[in-house]
Amino acid sequence: MSTSINDLAQPIGAPVPGWTPRPQPTGVTLAGRHCLLEPLQAERHAADLDAAYRLAPDPRAWTYMFTGPFDTPQDYLRYAQGAAQSTDPRHFAVVDRTTGKAVGTLALMRIDPTHGVIEVGNVMLSPLLQQTPASTEAQFLLMAYVFDTLGYRRYEWKCDSLNAPSRRTAARLGFQFEGIFRQAVVYKGRNRDTAWFSVIDTEWPLLRQAFEAWLSDDNQDAQGRQRRSLTQVRESLPR
Repeated sequence: MSTSINDLAQPIGAPVPGWTPRPQPTGVTLAGRHCLLEPLQAERHAADLDAAYRLAPDPRAWTYMFTGPFDTPQDYLRYAQGAAQSTDPRHFAVVDRTTGKAVGTLALMRIDPTHGVIEVGNVMLSPLLQQTPASTEAQFLLMAYVFDTLGYRRYEWKCDSLNAPSRRTAARLGFQFEGIFRQAVVYKGRNRDTAWFSVIDTEWPLLRQAFEAWLSDDNQDAQGRQRRSLTQVRESLPR
């Protein structure tokens, strides 16, 4: 973003004319072709989520999460009951439109309406959702809600700097890497250096176009697989 010079010959940030604090996200349902994002409801979603997570051959997906793994379905239900009451983070269940079952979760968190900054986090995808069009669509739906409906300026992704899959996912989705915050968090009794990524509002129109093209029928072969990767689609678009 450009800078200006004030009357004291100091560089200052560019004006943001007409800026007002943004609305808080609400418990909306967001509909896509492959999935729905529904406000997390423990009684509606917890059993399906727990069953889906237990399809994984081991608990490695929980290693970099602040919570879990959960020993029993009742343990997960209690966690989901608490999470469903929270407004920051505000948790959403990812529901497969074919089966009607919840297969993953993600959340909007560290919500700062004054400055228009928000983070997507608590991303937990079951084997039924991982590496599917629905997993990408879920991220797209939430990003579109933040930028297009709520009008936020900055959308963040943070993860343990050692979490290579999360860092690859952030890059694939179009987030820009910003650096490492050393000794940022203590969780599960260990240190976390946090990797920071972001998308800002001026980058969003190109990313939206890429998501829409990647999810379109034109990008699917006879087996329903995407012909080009999201990165290839994004890099092919005029800037």
